[in-house]
Amino acid sequence: QAAVLESGGGSVQAGDSLRLSCEASIHTFNSSAMAWFRQAPGKEREFVAAISWSGGSTRYADSVKGRFTISRDNAKNTVYLQMNSLEPYDTAVYYCAVGTGAAWYGPVDYWGQGTQVTVSS
Repeated sequence: QAAVLESGGGSVQAGDSLRLSCEASIHTFNSSAMAWFRQAPGKEREFVAAISWSGGSTRYADSVKGRFTISRDNAKNTVYLQMNSLEPYDTAVYYCAVGTGAAWYGPVDYWGQGTQVTVSS
């Protein structure tokens, strides 16, 4: 049974930074693309960022480009989301996702339980 655990969420002020972590206890971590999604109250879950199995390829939603950075440490089965210059509209529950392939192309094998990020003005 896979375990995908996010951490690092919290409440910050606009302009602050946070780093989210996601540890995935799956034997295929080193060959799986990983991604972050978020869901704000009353809105649908949306894609934030993704990274290929090696970390050599990344993708970002337009709303976070230049502010967020996704990275991974395959030795620790962990993917990170560094979030800088946070704004109130970044407030959401952030979810980690394990992709079905080595590159990110959409389908998800596993989801984490989510971690809350709240940004106040």
